[in-house]
Amino acid sequence: MTEIRTRSGAAGPEPAAVDPGAVATPTTTPPAAAASRWSGVRPATVGLPLLGLLIALAVWWLVTAGLELVHPASLPPPQDVWTALVDTADVLLPALGVTTLMTLLGFLLSTVAGVLIGMALAASRRAERMFAPLLVAINAVPKIALGPLLVVSVGWGEKPILTMVFLLCFFPIVLSTATGLTTTPADLAELARSLNASWWQAFRKVRFPAALPQIFVGLKVAMPLAAIGAVIGEFYSDKPGLGYQILQYNGIGDTATAWAAIVLIAGMSILLYSALSLVERLALPWQRATTSAR
Repeated sequence: MTEIRTRSGAAGPEPAAVDPGAVATPTTTPPAAAASRWSGVRPATVGLPLLGLLIALAVWWLVTAGLELVHPASLPPPQDVWTALVDTADVLLPALGVTTLMTLLGFLLSTVAGVLIGMALAASRRAERMFAPLLVAINAVPKIALGPLLVVSVGWGEKPILTMVFLLCFFPIVLSTATGLTTTPADLAELARSLNASWWQAFRKVRFPAALPQIFVGLKVAMPLAAIGAVIGEFYSDKPGLGYQILQYNGIGDTATAWAAIVLIAGMSILLYSALSLVERLALPWQRATTSAR
């Protein structure tokens, strides 16, 4: 081994040669670590919801068929509801498509209008004081009482359904948007001022991104309300959705099929809520890392 001179003049061993291939090799996650990470995710995302569903079905069967605490005319056992769902799938599945479409359209209209109204309230304290009591009053009106009036006011078809969805959804979206835009973290607002950002730059780069977690809270509250609004609107409409089918089958005493339609509404709401949660994760990748370890 040859010797080299250090900066102090002392002799030292020559450093060993470095293999370029070893330096260029990227660090990868061991398969065991990746497997353990996925094994920690799957039970929480798939296994636990399925377990909760099985528990709910077991309680349902125990109350209706096992202990017979509830008369089948009021709440049929799950096996009867499943049989009715299979027998009337040619009617209920197209009705599910109609209700899903009305729910999504009404929710999108509510989102656009709610975010814009929330932005207006957050931009002007005078506008907030002027219109906030009116929004609270509109939200406090029982929506089921407005059904017959909507038919008279806007007519049959899709309009009363979309109006009902809008009336149920817009308030939580407005409230969450206004709250998010008026509670910008002080350090972020000070940073925007120190950089001499204009109002639009501060809004686009700081205030609106900081308000997105709050806005998504309002959206997730409004999503199940949209399904409720669509069903209530179909009670007073000629659209053959699940709400319309519930009235029809309940009117002839076929409660099993009516409950099958209710189960489909619940499943649709779960799927739409899960899709919205996925959109939130994709739109806010930093939220989980900065707010919670969940």
